[in-house]
Amino acid sequence: MKEYTQDQMKSIYEARRARIAAYLTENGIGAAVYIDSEEHRDPAIPYLTGHNCDAIVIIFSDGFTYLIAWDEILAKKIAFCDKLVPYTRYKNKDIDAVRAILNVGYTHGVNSKVELPPYLTYPQYLHFIDALKNYDCRCKEDGVHKFTVECRVCKDEYEVECTREAARIGDLIVDKIEEGIKDGSIKTETDVALFIERECRAHGCERTGFDTLAAGPERSFAIHAFPGYTNAPWPAKGLSILDFGVVYKGYTSDQTITVAKGRLTPEQKKQLTLVQKAYDECLKLYVPDRAIQDAAKRADLIFAAEKRKMPHTLGHGIGLEIHEYPRVSTKTPSDVLFKSGMILTLEPGLYDETIGGTRLENDILITETGHEVLTKSRIIYIK
Repeated sequence: MKEYTQDQMKSIYEARRARIAAYLTENGIGAAVYIDSEEHRDPAIPYLTGHNCDAIVIIFSDGFTYLIAWDEILAKKIAFCDKLVPYTRYKNKDIDAVRAILNVGYTHGVNSKVELPPYLTYPQYLHFIDALKNYDCRCKEDGVHKFTVECRVCKDEYEVECTREAARIGDLIVDKIEEGIKDGSIKTETDVALFIERECRAHGCERTGFDTLAAGPERSFAIHAFPGYTNAPWPAKGLSILDFGVVYKGYTSDQTITVAKGRLTPEQKKQLTLVQKAYDECLKLYVPDRAIQDAAKRADLIFAAEKRKMPHTLGHGIGLEIHEYPRVSTKTPSDVLFKSGMILTLEPGLYDETIGGTRLENDILITETGHEVLTKSRIIYIK
């Protein structure tokens, strides 16, 4: 992956916060508050500052940004902001911290209007209102916090590079898994899940993107097998599924392979062919300015022609979270289009208790002229 200097990283985060500040100014809002805690994780914190978790961010309409971090030492090393304040100064009480920073930094705001995060519970909101009597507090579903989510939809250069690296590492792991199947070192669902955990860390990843889903033929009928993996044989004769992702510098990949082992039934062969056809046909529609729902409709038509139905959406955005807006669904409004910079999954799948499950998933970057397939998942055939 390309190396970024401290100055370049500072510019990246400043540019993101500048978009928020412009929104605040345009909408006559003095400041916006973001809170990340064990009760509610908010990816806006790492998106706007680079800090990983447990912090409060307050952005004023002139762009000046305070980061109130629980882990001050870590924040000094990794975060980008205008002013870092230790959360412990306020005994880790979010209301006290927000009130103190608003009182100190109010001159950076165009007025006393403050937008609080919409994920506060109603009792929490009332407590903030009581504590911030000198401020005109708002809490809106369609306000600056929704705008922040929309800013994250189309990735900047750094985000694309991080996701490319996660995808590269994921592909290396898939190749090693195929080797492990053939040489006999991978025999169970637990084997493959723990192999992924070890390998992703060995290649510089922070963690897996979610709990790995490894399902042998006895469990692959489940869309998301529960539990995620057991000590059952994997892969065994029939259809096995592996769904995993790895996180590099905060950004996750998401890919699914199907392993078809041994002599397959005609029904299993047909299911594999159908899923591959849906993948190939829908990939052609992952292009800029095309309605996202068109791809989902195409998958449904392919499966319906064979009297089959896919029980989940065709895909979803990925980034700092494993499931981000937008969904690739027939229910996605027709005016929501693929846009350059979006990274979304393409994951057609079919499931049957007798046949087993088949899913093929890759991560797709929408470019100005078409798309780039970031991961290289595939259906693996083993004799």
